[in-house]
Amino acid sequence: MSSLSLFQRIVIRCGLTSCRSMEKQPVRIMVTGQIGYALVPMIARGVMLGSDQPVFLHLLDIPPAAEVLNGVKMELIDAAFPLLKGVVATTNVEEACVGVNIAIMVGGFPRKEGTERKDVLSKNVSIYRTQASALEQYAAANCKVLVVANPANTNALILKEFSPAIPAKNITCLTRLDHNRALGWIAQRLNIHVSDVKNVIIWGNHSSTQYPDANHATVITQAGEKSVKELIADDKWLHDEFISFVQQLGAAIIKSRKLSSALSAASAACDHIHDWVLGTPKGTWTSMGVYSDGSYGVPPGLIYSFPVTCNKGEWSIACASMSFHELEWMRQRRSSLKRRLWLILALTDLYWC
Repeated sequence: MSSLSLFQRIVIRCGLTSCRSMEKQPVRIMVTGQIGYALVPMIARGVMLGSDQPVFLHLLDIPPAAEVLNGVKMELIDAAFPLLKGVVATTNVEEACVGVNIAIMVGGFPRKEGTERKDVLSKNVSIYRTQASALEQYAAANCKVLVVANPANTNALILKEFSPAIPAKNITCLTRLDHNRALGWIAQRLNIHVSDVKNVIIWGNHSSTQYPDANHATVITQAGEKSVKELIADDKWLHDEFISFVQQLGAAIIKSRKLSSALSAASAACDHIHDWVLGTPKGTWTSMGVYSDGSYGVPPGLIYSFPVTCNKGEWSIACASMSFHELEWMRQRRSSLKRRLWLILALTDLYWC
């Protein structure tokens, strides 16, 4: 013992260990599709799970994109992210799913001009059937799934139907992008920082049929917390221009960039997983597309965007009073939602046969 340095003796006596041995185990995160180019650097830098959480990335894309995928892997290695403990880049879905704790499903067949909804559904049933089966068989227990690819709610429901062993609460879709858009637009209107706004709600689907709701939103001011309705004092703006803007901003970005919202969608995906895993702040909810249990009169079995709070890796639907506008919108949408559920179930039944 006498030959040891003072520091070594302190370490042994106090039972201290090295920083390396205290490091958390890496979380394995699978990302599919081309938007992953915007998303994976954020994950590797700690934006999604925190600055002390190592990650191991599993990247999956279609065979024609194999060379590009390998280039992404090389760039990730070039960047020397301290939290990144390894990268798997593959076009094999089973290899990509092995041991993953979080799966972010960005790849899918998008609806294009002139394409019938049933044709899009049929193609995505084929894609998500394969991925659901691989996740169910090879992913880690309690794997959390976020579907980003549009139509996100529908694709999440397809994946759920083909992976019955994965708990329904573990399959979600992204409406945090719309939630963040709503926060940002309110902040712009009031000329304040977006971090001072909270508790907007996105009801429904990640599409132009959604209902962005600012009726419960509040703003932190020097005089305390105040409602957005009180500060804006313009019901027509809140129930017309605000809703239309949030519903149509995705299309406006495509028109301007000639590409979809990759950067903001990647940031929103990080926010979604961050809050789901690490929890929402006290008194704050977020919007997530989750499995309906019948809350708010939404047909059970749908993947639908609700206000939720998160704690210890679990989400719960928040309790919010509903205005006349919200109630009327839900009443008008209910039969359409049921028809969509029946169509999806019919298509998945055909593929099960």
